[in-house]
Amino acid sequence: MKSWKKFLAVGAACSSLFFAHAEAAYMLNEEVANPPAALQMATQIGVLSYKNPALDSYRDKDAIVVLSFGTTFKDQRTKSIDATAKAIQAAHPNAKVVTAFTSHIVLKHIMENEGKCDYMTPEQTLDQLKREGYTRIALVSLDVIPGMEYKYDVALFHEYKTQFKAMSLGTPLMYWQGQEDQPDDVMQVMQSLHLPAYKKGTAILLMAHGTPDPSNAYYSVMQEKLRAMKRNDVHIYTVEGWPRLEDWAGKLKMHKVEKIILMPLMMVAGDHANNDMAGDEDDSHKVILEKMGFKVEAKLQGLGESKRIRDIFVERANEAWDALVK
Repeated sequence: MKSWKKFLAVGAACSSLFFAHAEAAYMLNEEVANPPAALQMATQIGVLSYKNPALDSYRDKDAIVVLSFGTTFKDQRTKSIDATAKAIQAAHPNAKVVTAFTSHIVLKHIMENEGKCDYMTPEQTLDQLKREGYTRIALVSLDVIPGMEYKYDVALFHEYKTQFKAMSLGTPLMYWQGQEDQPDDVMQVMQSLHLPAYKKGTAILLMAHGTPDPSNAYYSVMQEKLRAMKRNDVHIYTVEGWPRLEDWAGKLKMHKVEKIILMPLMMVAGDHANNDMAGDEDDSHKVILEKMGFKVEAKLQGLGESKRIRDIFVERANEAWDALVK
């Protein structure tokens, strides 16, 4: 017997205990009587939202906080992160939209190297919004997968949710995989990349970040979706996870690939793309592949530079907004 079932509305037991719930979530089978709080918490997936009954009489004053790791590359902040935040603002003209960087190191670097920083940490941003009287906050993630950075967003949601009348947290770019009648975010994104078709003998290597978190498995799901799209010439590798560059390089050599197109599968074409992937140092991916005899072309464009991808992030923001105001 299945112990879980699809949940489309807030369960009475869950809401009476004031736990966050998900828009597309799961709840325990109704045969499970009086489930403990930890068991209810385990069902909280998808878009999270919380309504604080103690602040229900407060007037609505709305803000959207766009959460990004950030980048030290100023042009990429403009073309990818800021452009996405502006698209979200255009979709929600009556809400204040502010961007916060989850990387404290990036914020420190910007201040030291540019003399000023127009961004704050998520904690500083939420504290300021509270001082300014904002009562309903939608958190929007610019993460690509629900990895360690997204866990920071989730922890932030749970830490601050009781300080506002309402709070929600949207999902990252790729979350659902088409399971249990959920949308297939991964396929949506893979199709939105609109990867060019090259002649036989050319392969595309998409460089993702990678993570020690089990969510690293998302890259295998992406690879499977590409296979389903009949794009056997496109392969995903990571800088700090699995698979690595060496996991593909030898295989491509064996299959008589002559040219490789390197592209980042990251929100911004920042340090990893410019240095690890396309740099001129001996340990850059471009140089390593050239030494193996491949012709290599690097394309430096972050995901956030694509309108198609920005439109998907707007969809994610809309989902968080709907959960906030319903």
